[in-house]
Amino acid sequence: MKTLIRAATLAGLLVACAATAAQAEPDPAFATTTLSLSAHGETQVTPDEATITLGVQTKAGSAGDAMNRNAQRMTAVITALRGAGIAEKDIRTSNLSLAAQYDYAPNTPPRLSGYQASNDVTVTVEDLARLGPAIDAVTTAGVNQIGGIGFGLKSPRAAEDAARREAVGALKAKAELYAEASGYHVVRLVNLAESGGDGYQPVRPMVMAFAKSAAAPVPVSAGELTVRADISAVFELAR
Repeated sequence: MKTLIRAATLAGLLVACAATAAQAEPDPAFATTTLSLSAHGETQVTPDEATITLGVQTKAGSAGDAMNRNAQRMTAVITALRGAGIAEKDIRTSNLSLAAQYDYAPNTPPRLSGYQASNDVTVTVEDLARLGPAIDAVTTAGVNQIGGIGFGLKSPRAAEDAARREAVGALKAKAELYAEASGYHVVRLVNLAESGGDGYQPVRPMVMAFAKSAAAPVPVSAGELTVRADISAVFELAR
């Protein structure tokens, strides 16, 4: 019995020593001093393409007449776009709808008054010099709905890379500042990640006014785009 007690006591001591030793070992996460930072970079560029949505709405007493009138006017609009130098591949139908129209009066059931047909096309203009003349042409051809207009880049890679370089420079400067202020120096870059902040942001207002006559062409100002990159990183520091 005494032998068994001594064995159990020894086993308990060994377990306690092992636990103490495990607690004494430093956590790898705290083996080095690290600094986590984020930064962004921006570059301004002039856009070289535009996207605009144009539409035709027509009304008639019957659904067939509304659709036929709409088709005729939209055909004229697409012909005008081609005449303004817009390629067929850059003209895409984005909406086609037909809706019944009703008249409403107090204490009476709604009365069918006709039908409204809508047809929208999204147009990409790869030569911005053609944008104003194209809007003039389609307005004359029968467009009565013009939606949003957006400016972009055919090849954004160079602008995105310039923004990334700006972001890395800002990140390095912040890391060196924080390290110096806290009595450390930067040993190495441990991790670098991009958080998907690329995108276009208009930094100047786009101005567009519709011409009242052929003698007053539509003025369009593309302004500039801001291309942005957001990054984060972890640096190892040492004294």
